[in-house]
Amino acid sequence: MPGGRLTQQERQQIALGLADGHAYAEIARRLERPTSTITREVMRNGGPTAYRAEIAHRATEHRAHRRRQATPRGTEATPQPYGRDAEEVRSYEEAFTTVMMASGMPKMGARVMACLTLTDTGSLTASELVRHLQVSPASVSKAIAFLDAQGFVRRERDERRRERYVVDDDIWYQSMMVSARSTAQLVETARQGVSVLGSGTPAATRLENVARFLDFVSESITRAADQARDILHTKPEPTPDSTA
Repeated sequence: MPGGRLTQQERQQIALGLADGHAYAEIARRLERPTSTITREVMRNGGPTAYRAEIAHRATEHRAHRRRQATPRGTEATPQPYGRDAEEVRSYEEAFTTVMMASGMPKMGARVMACLTLTDTGSLTASELVRHLQVSPASVSKAIAFLDAQGFVRRERDERRRERYVVDDDIWYQSMMVSARSTAQLVETARQGVSVLGSGTPAATRLENVARFLDFVSESITRAADQARDILHTKPEPTPDSTA
């Protein structure tokens, strides 16, 4: 199976495969690459509908050049636990960030969220985030404020009284609840508009339909989140070759 970075020819084959409607697994099989490699490549370069081979190739070269400039000569990549490949982890972090941005999250918020989610501890200090992301403390502070408001992170103090930002096992459930409360407010506002615009008028009917739709979807998501909450607390089975 080929290794190393994707070539420009391989990216062209990926673009053709996407245009033909092939799944990532099928494209990966034809290129003799892991499916995860194809998934990361597509998601970090616009997604399945916007992927372009030439643009993806130039973007990858630009990212590699930027990393070389940002890394002082003589320094080495931070050692990864569990035998992980540092470059693969970095590529996946970029892909995760791209997906979060596609869902509507601001870029810096997505970068911070990806960084926190991919740590084994699930928590980092502001200085650790600044160092990892190579951004200003103000950028991290603004991103944390957004994530905190959305229920994606929580704050705590460690033994040295430093503020740590945590993505724990329950954080995705909590963010769902924040979203549900926000949707409930929208439902209430839409229904207030019905009385303002006059029940039975076209605009009021539109608002009533929106309210009914959002109310049904929000209730369904909340019920499903409650039922599936325990899944977030599932722990992996220990394996004989697991190493810290």
